[in-house]
Amino acid sequence: MKILKILFAILITAQLTHAQKIDLGVKIGANFSTLSDVSGFDNKTGFNAGFFVGTKISKIGLQAELLYSRQGAEFEDSDIDLDYINVPVLLKYYLIGGLNVQLGPQFGFLIDDNLPNLLETKSFDLSGAAGLGVDLPFGLRADVRYVFGLTDVFENSDGKNGNFTLAIGYSFL
Repeated sequence: MKILKILFAILITAQLTHAQKIDLGVKIGANFSTLSDVSGFDNKTGFNAGFFVGTKISKIGLQAELLYSRQGAEFEDSDIDLDYINVPVLLKYYLIGGLNVQLGPQFGFLIDDNLPNLLETKSFDLSGAAGLGVDLPFGLRADVRYVFGLTDVFENSDGKNGNFTLAIGYSFL
């Protein structure tokens, strides 16, 4: 939570310093996730939903999000469910109009899993995020993003999160 407070302070400072508009809204989307660096796992479809706050100065933007994310993988006849609170912090570079490239870290906090006690999951997941977004008229937003795990999901085994997301959002401001 300390990270979130710092991010919001940076965004508010940027807002006051440059008299730019704060972007605040909600988003929802689909996850297509798996576990990389291990064999036998298939993609699993999940969802993400949450809030975003950002600011834009000229062609550069900064956006932080707070998302609930259902991730995991399919293994043989069972699903592996990994529920996270994810906090992506994205630098956005605007190409033309509202079209932007997004890049930054994502901090994941595991809140639930359905794994047997044989596999102990780590409570923190560090990932990188890269994607494309577009700011549409009437406050609508859309983005496509790939989130690649940098840390292992399990305590004593390989396996990193890999997550392709499609999301839409609405900005209130």
